[in-house]
Formats: sequence, C-alpha cells, structure tokens
Amino acid sequence: MKKVVKNKCWSYSSAVTGFIIMVVMMATGVLQAQTSNPQQYKYTFTVAKDGSGEFKYIQDAIDAMRVYPLAPITLYIKNGVYNEKIELPANNTDVTFIGEDADKTIITFNDYSGRGKLTTFTSFTAKISGNRFTAQNITFVNNAGRVGQAVALYVDADKAVFRSCKFIGDQDTIFSAGETSRQLFIDCYIEGTTDFIFGPSTAVFQNCVIKEKSNSYITAASTTPGQKFGYVFLDCKIQAADEVSKVYLGRPWRAHAKTVFIRCELPKQIVAAGWHNWGNPENEKTVLYAEYKSTGDGAIPIGMGAAGRVPWAKQLTDKEAAAYTLENIFTSCNPGLPGEKDWFRQTSLKPFIWPEKK
Repeated sequence: MKKVVKNKCWSYSSAVTGFIIMVVMMATGVLQAQTSNPQQYKYTFTVAKDGSGEFKYIQDAIDAMRVYPLAPITLYIKNGVYNEKIELPANNTDVTFIGEDADKTIITFNDYSGRGKLTTFTSFTAKISGNRFTAQNITFVNNAGRVGQAVALYVDADKAVFRSCKFIGDQDTIFSAGETSRQLFIDCYIEGTTDFIFGPSTAVFQNCVIKEKSNSYITAASTTPGQKFGYVFLDCKIQAADEVSKVYLGRPWRAHAKTVFIRCELPKQIVAAGWHNWGNPENEKTVLYAEYKSTGDGAIPIGMGAAGRVPWAKQLTDKEAAAYTLENIFTSCNPGLPGEKDWFRQTSLKPFIWPEKK
C-alpha cells in the first residue's frame, strides 16, 4: 500500500514540476508564442472546383486560415459553381476573397426560413463576420426561390467592401447586419423581390445596379436611434422586371430607418409615393427617407400633392447632399480611431489583380 501511495504522489509531483518548468521556459522565451513567427503561417490560398487548387471547397480554405492573422490573407477562388454554405467567423479578420470572373465564380445554396429549424438569419448562403473583409468578382446566390426569407449574403463585418460582385436572391437577398458595422458595395449588381436589402448597418451602394423582380419594396432599413447614416445609394441605377408595375424605394423595418438615394436613375415602376410606412404612421415621425437629383421616369419631385412623394420624405438641399461623402459617412461612427479615414479607399479604389496562371 505504501508503494502505491508513493507512486501516486510521485506522479502528481512530476506533473507539478513539469508545469513549473514549462512556465519558466515560456517566461524566458525558450518556448515561442504562436504569434512570434509570422513566417510560419500561410497567407495565400487557392480554391478550385476542378481540383487544380489547394482546396475544392471554400469553407475548407477558411478553416485552414490563421485566426487574427499577422498579415492580410488572400483567398483566390477559381471559376466554378461552389454549392456550399460558408461562414467566415469574427476571428477571421483581414481576409480578401478574389474570384476569377463574377459571372463564373458562384457561391450558391438554397436554405430558407422555415426549412427545418432555419430562420431568416440562419438561411444565408454566405455569412461574413470577420472585420476588414473584401470581396471582388464573386456572385453570391440563394436559389431557394420565392419561398419566403432566403438570404444570399449575411454580413455583419465592419469595414467590409464588395467590389464588382453580384447578389442574386428573392426576399431578403442581402442582410447588412451589425448596428455599428460599415459596408461598401461598389460596382455591384443586386436583385431580389421583397426587402432584399435590409438591416441596421451603415451601408453605401455606389455605382450599383439594383433590380426589383416583383411588386414590392427594395429596402427595409433598421437603422438604430442616433446613427447618423443608414443606407446610402450613390449614382446607382434602379431597374425593374418587365412584369413589375409597382415598386417602393423602401419601408422601415424599424422606426428610425434611414435611406437616401442620391443621383440615382429610377424606372417608371417606382410609385409616385416613393416610400411606405409599413402600416404604422408613427414611423413617419422618426425615419429619414430622402432623394437628391433623381433621374428617370420614376423621379417625381416632392411637394406635388397626390402626384408626388409622401409628405414625410424629403428632397435634400445641395448643402445637405454635400455631406454624403464616403469620408463623412464612414467616419461618423469612430472618427478618432487610426485608419478610419482611408480604409474604404485602400480596398475600393484599386482593383485586385488575379495572379498569372501557370
């Protein structure tokens, strides 16, 4: 019995001693921390459906990435239809997806709210939560059809930029989430049916084509109280399918929604009222719905009674419209933080170059 007890005590003492030695080694630098050698990690990945890349599936590449990387990570996605549901978690920051061709690099899935235990917010094809994310030349699709809420892109990342991408869906195509998140969509194509651009984030859509496919509402912002900007559409072209006859620019998903169209071309299908209060007149007291220098058959000046926009919408003055610059919109949340004044320029104004094919 004494021998057994002695062995147990010795085993316990050895473990304690080993732990103390390890702590001392770490303190003296004998053991290197995970973050001490950035060269040991990989920062460029390639996905190819045909097997010519390092991965066949986008999610496998994401799972192989170092979290909170010490340098930006780039994922090149070769042409192909990637039938998968992907998620870039919040700890996968500073990641860029570059597709080979937006028309041929397609991420698609068919989940929808009510399918099993899925809700609107879990029906996504792609969920992007890692801050400072950038995507170019990729099509995001939810092909569930007209079955209710079915999100193609769920993005709650801050400082996210989508350039020359396409977003295809029906109801709730893009959920721009994150109450303090900022997203920029530049030179993109977005189509859907009902509330197909919705959420609380500050989001700018610049030089985009927005296509409505049913008699419904384009936007459903849920801007939080005190937030200076919500949705801003700059120099966009709004389209409607031939069979469509009645389109609203937006309605408030929450009471303080903000949505502004500046120098946008509007089709004839835009209703004269322009906006809807979602059946609650109280919303009219708190929303900011506005236009500035709209063109096209759907552009009707405010203040024309029954023939004009709803009286609680407004036409921006030149001075008010001048405040809608990327700098003002995107630095309004955290103007004192480093890098706040140029993040959207670094990622949006210079096109990424696809590596030469060997």
